Amino acid sequence: MSPTAIDFQIMWNRLIAVVEEQATTLIRTAFSTSVREAGDLSAGLFDRQGRMMAQAVTGTPGHVNAMAESVTHFAAQIGPQNTFEGDVFITNDPWLGTGHLHDITVVTPVFRRQQHIGYFACTAHVVDIGGRGFGPDGNEVFEEGLLIPITKFAERGQVQDLLIQMVRANVRTPDQTVGDMYSLAACNEAGDRRLQSMMDEFDIDTLDGLSDFVIENSRKATLEAISAVPDGVFQQDMQVDGYDAPIHMQVALSVDGDKLKADFAGTSGMSRFGVNCPEVYTRAYACYALKCAIAPQVPNNTGSLEPFEITAPEGCILAAKRPAPVSVRHVMGHLVPDVVLGALHQAMPNTVPAEGASALWNIQISARSSDPASGLPNREVLMFNSGGTGARPAVDGLSATAFPSGVSTMSVEATEHVGPITVWRKDLREGSGGAGTLRGGLGQTIEIEARDGYDFYFNAMFDRVDNAARGRDGGLEGGAGGVHLSDGTKLRSKGRQLVKNGQRLVLSLPGGGGFGDPKERDPEAIKNDIDAGFVSLEEAREIYGYEG
Repeated sequence: MSPTAIDFQIMWNRLIAVVEEQATTLIRTAFSTSVREAGDLSAGLFDRQGRMMAQAVTGTPGHVNAMAESVTHFAAQIGPQNTFEGDVFITNDPWLGTGHLHDITVVTPVFRRQQHIGYFACTAHVVDIGGRGFGPDGNEVFEEGLLIPITKFAERGQVQDLLIQMVRANVRTPDQTVGDMYSLAACNEAGDRRLQSMMDEFDIDTLDGLSDFVIENSRKATLEAISAVPDGVFQQDMQVDGYDAPIHMQVALSVDGDKLKADFAGTSGMSRFGVNCPEVYTRAYACYALKCAIAPQVPNNTGSLEPFEITAPEGCILAAKRPAPVSVRHVMGHLVPDVVLGALHQAMPNTVPAEGASALWNIQISARSSDPASGLPNREVLMFNSGGTGARPAVDGLSATAFPSGVSTMSVEATEHVGPITVWRKDLREGSGGAGTLRGGLGQTIEIEARDGYDFYFNAMFDRVDNAARGRDGGLEGGAGGVHLSDGTKLRSKGRQLVKNGQRLVLSLPGGGGFGDPKERDPEAIKNDIDAGFVSLEEAREIYGYEG
């Protein structure tokens, strides 16, 4: 008997459990702290056409929504005639994957009764992929590390030894990087086992009917949600720091019935440094912002993503062309939702938050012996840190929270375990949340020092230093970020720099913008902020008009 709509709905719900176990396997087996501690990953199930049916809740929008496009590239380039049971495919091509070389995407074809029925896919950020390391200083993608074209990690169950040798010979952390590649393959295998069990239970041998049901119902629901947005053309622009010059972002959001288009024409051209963003990553975060505001209840899959048409002029910084350097493409990508939501605010007031810190304050630390003759080993340490989010229409912003990326902050203990550094301080920055009727979230202050015997280089990839997050509807901007040594020496917000033994690096992360007139903030909320150390009494009196 053919499955009914109720059967398909039950199976759809079960798919979420399948892909969540897939992601959990990756977290349990991953070598890199960026995966096992921060959750910088994605996992999902795709049909034979490469359409995403379900994604794990665990993961980042940049990975998930870019991966939704990438599987179609695997299917097209390898082809059904070269797809066999036991195969595992792999790439980190920025333009076919998730936008930079540090993200490795692994795709595993799913077979049932010797018939190819779909794919599992997953992505993870590895600590090192060679080249200059994770930082913005490269001038071409060739400088940024090893690019693995779409190829087979394993064929008919046999891992390709030459590929493993190539990776090990080109990275600083061979055990971690190769270990994460195996973890990605294991993650897909776990998803396959759970899917096969589900299909046994429901006595089906193909995903075709279920895929059509999921995707078409999601598309219909998303189109209905778009139809509720007022028609019109809504424009927004925003200036952000860039590397050596400010970057102008501009978007025109056009809504006509159930059709919605975001066009980034007018955005600055490419940089000669690695802050460029391939269009696949721009689309991923623009779609995420729009879907969060317009159709948040619709599950994320190909059907719910396709109605959002995202375009950027080829050659602008949000649609970088090969061989542009793209290592820290996340900086521009994470700021895309702010400009998109700013346009949407004009159509849907009191719906979206104010601008936030948005771009993660990732820091790649290369610890090196102060005395090369000492024999102390080199170490690579990656930290993910977050500033404050913008205030929301009905509630304050979130402090030290990653939006839009959604990754977790790595614990200090886990970070110190993998490298010879000490994190002396990690606390919220008083006064960094933008004032408003609703206050923006606070940034944080982080203080880092190398342990005895070591200096460290760090790759700065920070934004919102020269251009703070703007408030909305009368709210004030959040506190700008800053990078300096504990003695007050100012450092650059982007690029590789040296911190010698005995010096301490201090990162002051930006806060989110406020929402609404600060003079209308509830006095009790202001008192609570003062008591918590979020604002000083002087600031409360000067900005909020507090009389307590």
